[in-house]
Amino acid sequence: MLQLTLSADSPTPLVDQIVTAVRTRIDDRILRPGARLPPIRQFAEHHRVSRFTVVEAYDRLVAVGYLQSRRGSGFYVASRAQPARAIGGGDAIERAIDASWLMREMANGDPERILAGSGSLPAAWLDKAGVLRALRGLTRRADVRPVSYGSAQGYAPLRAQLQVRLAEIGIGATPEQIVLTYGVHQALDIVCRYFLKPGDCVLVDDPGYWNLFGNLRLYGVALIGVPRTPDGPDTAALEAILAEHQPRLFFTHSVLHNPTACNLSPAVAFRVLQLAEKHDFMIVEDDIYGDIAPDAATRLAGLDQLSRVIYTSSFSKTISGNLRVGFLACRPDLAHLFTDVKIVSMMSSAELAEQLVHQLLTDGHYRKLLDRLKGRLAESTGQALRMLERVGLKPDPEPRGGPFVWARVPGLTDTADLARSATRENILLAPGNVFRPQNQPSGFLRLNVGFCGDARLERFLTAAIDAGRH
Repeated sequence: MLQLTLSADSPTPLVDQIVTAVRTRIDDRILRPGARLPPIRQFAEHHRVSRFTVVEAYDRLVAVGYLQSRRGSGFYVASRAQPARAIGGGDAIERAIDASWLMREMANGDPERILAGSGSLPAAWLDKAGVLRALRGLTRRADVRPVSYGSAQGYAPLRAQLQVRLAEIGIGATPEQIVLTYGVHQALDIVCRYFLKPGDCVLVDDPGYWNLFGNLRLYGVALIGVPRTPDGPDTAALEAILAEHQPRLFFTHSVLHNPTACNLSPAVAFRVLQLAEKHDFMIVEDDIYGDIAPDAATRLAGLDQLSRVIYTSSFSKTISGNLRVGFLACRPDLAHLFTDVKIVSMMSSAELAEQLVHQLLTDGHYRKLLDRLKGRLAESTGQALRMLERVGLKPDPEPRGGPFVWARVPGLTDTADLARSATRENILLAPGNVFRPQNQPSGFLRLNVGFCGDARLERFLTAAIDAGRH
């Protein structure tokens, strides 16, 4: 009998616990291709869960290519390409703290929690009054359709406004090349749905965006990490990887990279585009922090003009994560196909939220908000760096704007236990391993400067590092 540890008291649904546990055993080759899983009734009785829970878990594992369903026989482990390991990662995968853990912890509503590992700016920094004012203004407009579906491609005036904003950063895109989405997450998901199938190879930043890695694993693709330097992807390592693999996509951040806070250099950008052309893969550029970036930042989409680059961004970090308004910009043919994928998967846009964002972008307040955010970030970064120096943490590299500091913890090769200890003190830290494609151990922490001013964080880090020295 397949023995899994399930907990009805866990905040993670039982279905998710089963899916994660079975996938882990398949990825680690504990369950081999062709192995038969327990029948649904037997599994349910042994683990004391409902048959409906087991059915849903098995169906999800079939959908992402981990299991095969054979009529009248049961469920079997599918033959599939094993996820490729990052360069030098070895076969040992640290699963102590994973991406879903970090997402759940960030959603914790405890007002006393220090969200030093959060990916968002403090809510107090954002323009709550402006959002409420715009919301009240929508109620007086004749073109608002509060009980109707939105258009498939998204609210046309907002797409026209985005054309103007993209032109300001050197990206030429007509409104027909822009598809509005439920945040960057849906934009990335649409790209995955269109391009990827189980077993495909994709490139990602290492370190990189942790939630993207979790999403890609759901598609059963092989993740290969491209080492990150202060100037962007390591192009020599990228070239070596391309000699061995044929990726469909390369997902990357160019500006205010998450988690290292570094920016892409023009020379590296040109080389990445040359390699994409030579080896025939598409690049998905996530620019979610672009609106709070330094001036004259280099973007792949600006150099490539959306030939091989699919550009994504959103307003979750600057206006509201609750509104879920993002977009992607791409070639006209892909915009049409992506809109079809969106129709099938999500029906239409959230037009009311899109109208609200459009009003905020056009009423003159948004640019002032961005100026305030950049000022607060600069001030908080200085304070955070002085605090880290006092406790003995070293930024590597030095941040170039934005909300993050990527800091090495002296004496540690894995910060997972440190993050676990911090949760007991009601402090959220983001350990470096969640930013690695295969959750490899890391001696780094990602810290959000907006939450580094609390004295409790400095006391915790000081005590932890002093204990490590002794």
